Amino acid sequence: MDWLTNPEIWVAFFTLTALEIVLGIDNIIMISILVGRMPKEMQARTRLFGLALAMVTRILLLLSISWVMGLTADLFQVFGQGISGRDLILFFGGLFLLWKSSTEIFHSLEGEDETDQTPQGKGGLFLATIVQIAIIDIVFSLDSVITAVGMVSHVPVMVAAIIVAVLVMMAASGTISDFIDQHPSLKLLALSFLIVVGTVLIAESFEVHVPKGYVYFAMAFSLAVEALNIRMRRARTEPAHLSRDIPGQ
Repeated sequence: MDWLTNPEIWVAFFTLTALEIVLGIDNIIMISILVGRMPKEMQARTRLFGLALAMVTRILLLLSISWVMGLTADLFQVFGQGISGRDLILFFGGLFLLWKSSTEIFHSLEGEDETDQTPQGKGGLFLATIVQIAIIDIVFSLDSVITAVGMVSHVPVMVAAIIVAVLVMMAASGTISDFIDQHPSLKLLALSFLIVVGTVLIAESFEVHVPKGYVYFAMAFSLAVEALNIRMRRARTEPAHLSRDIPGQ
């Protein structure tokens, strides 16, 4: 029980928890967008199930850390560039994000063609959504686990940080999802940044490192500007109130 009185353990725990929450923001956004296409009564359950799946995925990757770190070894070379298992996951994961985000933007702007949709029932829709969430979880969990291993050497601390971070994300996911649904412009902004994230993942698969701080700063700045726009639009739609004071009296 000496770890309870070790300040280094607690500093590592809180730092890693905050990092996991930050790295999970794009995961929450993508899950919220995917779940938003489901019937209202299924959204909360599917969203929580998806985040629970993300937690299990990260813990399993963490417990198989020797395999995860082995993914950084080159499998083959293309034009003198070494390609590892991690590179392949990032490349195809980035392509999936580009495809899914672009498709969602198209449906949001142009509307869906109902003739192209096949009736699959709630069970089929739930399964299809969970499969997409699972793919996204693997892509986003891989880098976060590798980052966690580089920061902390104690596996129990990493597992505890992941659990706490996912519980925080579960508590905030409903509010984030509702806010995105109520503001279509914010949904398009989020999808646009997911395209940026997908592009960054593809670039990193070719060993082109893009500092994520720039991406998250641009995201935070754009969200702040959009929040101001939303507030201004609300102010314009408020009814005007006539003054009861009559000049000259």
